[in-house]
Amino acid sequence: MSAPLPTTLRLLTSITDVPASAWDALVDPASVPFLEWGFLAALEESGCAVPERGWHPRHLTLWRGSRLIAAAPAYLKDDSRGEFVFDAAWATAAERAGLRYYPKLVLAVPFTPATGRRVLVAPGEDRPSREAELYDAALEYARAEGISSVHVLFPTPEELPVLEAQGYAVRLGVQYLWRDAGYRTFEDFLGRFHSKRRHQIQRERRAPRAQGITLRTLRGEALEELDAASAYQLYRSTVDRYPWGVRSLTEDFFARLLARFSHRCEFVEARREGRRVAGAFNFTGPRTLFGRYWGALEEHPFLHFNVCLYHPVEDCIARGRERFEPGAGGEHKLTRGFEPHLTYSAHLFLHPGLDRAVRGFLAHERAAVESGLPLWWAETGFKERT
Repeated sequence: MSAPLPTTLRLLTSITDVPASAWDALVDPASVPFLEWGFLAALEESGCAVPERGWHPRHLTLWRGSRLIAAAPAYLKDDSRGEFVFDAAWATAAERAGLRYYPKLVLAVPFTPATGRRVLVAPGEDRPSREAELYDAALEYARAEGISSVHVLFPTPEELPVLEAQGYAVRLGVQYLWRDAGYRTFEDFLGRFHSKRRHQIQRERRAPRAQGITLRTLRGEALEELDAASAYQLYRSTVDRYPWGVRSLTEDFFARLLARFSHRCEFVEARREGRRVAGAFNFTGPRTLFGRYWGALEEHPFLHFNVCLYHPVEDCIARGRERFEPGAGGEHKLTRGFEPHLTYSAHLFLHPGLDRAVRGFLAHERAAVESGLPLWWAETGFKERT
């Protein structure tokens, strides 16, 4: 029996340097839709994740002969925008110490704080070995190019042992998600709450009807009713509302999603007097819904909760989905049935002093996060924990 061919590492400066079929053959059910070629290509080809905006693609790929056997989306970053793992304080401390923080290398999906495999591995391959090869390759590339650090953002818990064995320090974060507990109807879900919280949600759920607003989810052929200009207008209405808002995404990004990635897209729309007044652009995995881009052209009480939380939860129950991840932040989700759960990132700095300082910070931060989990869970208003 012949020995397997040796592996070869290639760094790609565009996701289009690898065929979509070869990349997507690595995507397994534990991955997320954002790891698929179509989503990454939409980000790059639409001008969102490009060098002009601080994202320099350096995708790590591992080949055996002409066959792609492992890959990880990776980018050189000129800043920390669009990552959702906040390290600005680290950058400031490094600069005060006379150390260069940027560029850094991140293994991540731009603008997407969703947990999922950071390393994709072909079926039949030894996953821990391939993961270790790519993490080691990232570090060697950083050393060769004088890059300050390597960051792996939102990996799965199953990937942490390999990362820690490679010397990466793990950071904890918290997001709020909905999980199915065998609900048959939305009323079953409401039954988990104490009466005061249950009545609050029921009152908020009645608001759209009183306001003359109807909600529905567009998927499949119905998505043809949504055009990229409308999706972008809603997205823009949210980011433009805040002084710190940044239009990270472009209208062309939504056009590419609707044209080539619609099998993973859903849109919750709110209409009033026949006009679309609000909406949420979401994504689907095999058993999970991912909430993403919300926007509103009119302000109505509780409209955000209904479009982004209640309607999707009801739809998840009806479709038998196991999880709904509405995105980062938003402690208002806790009081509406979304439970706290840990997210992870992993970090390795080439400068020993900076690496020690970050590890010390992470130890204190971890203790604070772990002690806060029971308190966050108590905010849900559930009668009991499942």
